[in-house]
Order: sequence, then structure tokens, then C-alpha cells
Amino acid sequence: QVQLVESGGGLVQAGGSRRLSCVVSGRTFDSNAMGWYRQGPGKQRELVASITHFHEPYYVDAVRGRFTISRDNAKKTVYLQMSSLSPEDTAVYYCTWYQSSYPSPNFAYWGQGIQVTVSS
Repeated sequence: QVQLVESGGGLVQAGGSRRLSCVVSGRTFDSNAMGWYRQGPGKQRELVASITHFHEPYYVDAVRGRFTISRDNAKKTVYLQMSSLSPEDTAVYYCTWYQSSYPSPNFAYWGQGIQVTVSS
């Protein structure tokens, strides 16, 4: 089984920054794509960003230019650096592990989730 442990969430003022971390254990990491999803109040879970094992990133339009996803294979950790945060970014963020080297939504596993709250 894959284990995903997120950290770095909390409260932040609008315009501020925050970095999320996710440590992977129990499964392979170097050959797997990773990502971050989020679910805001009254909303569906949605993809935020993903990164292949070649360190090729992808971002949804809502966060492009503000968020940066990265990975450290030696630490089996994926990061999400969030900048210029707004209340619209308030959500539970989920670390995502993919079975393949490229993101495939049908073969993804999520962590427990971590709360990020952005004040007005």
C-alpha cells in the first residue's frame, strides 16, 4: 500500500505564501508521477498540479503562475509552493500518487488531506 503524509497547511493571509510537503512510503516514487488535488467548501475535488518522473510540471489555469510543484526523489517528497494566495485557494489539499510515470486520473491514490485557509 502507498502511504502519503502531507504537511505544511494552516492559516495564511491573502497575498501570502505557503509550502506543502508530501512524503511517500510503501511504494515506488522515482518512476511515478505525483500531484496535488484540492477540494474547496461546497466544491468537487479538482486537480491543482502534477509532475512526471521527468520533472515535467502541469498546472490548472487557476493556479498557473502562482503555484510551483517540485519533487525530491532522494527524499521521496513532492512539494507545492503556493504564492499570492487568495480566499479562493481555501481548500483541503490532497497529495496524489500515480501508478504510472505520467498522470493518469483513473490510477491515482490520495493522502488524508491537509487544510489550507486563506483569510480575506
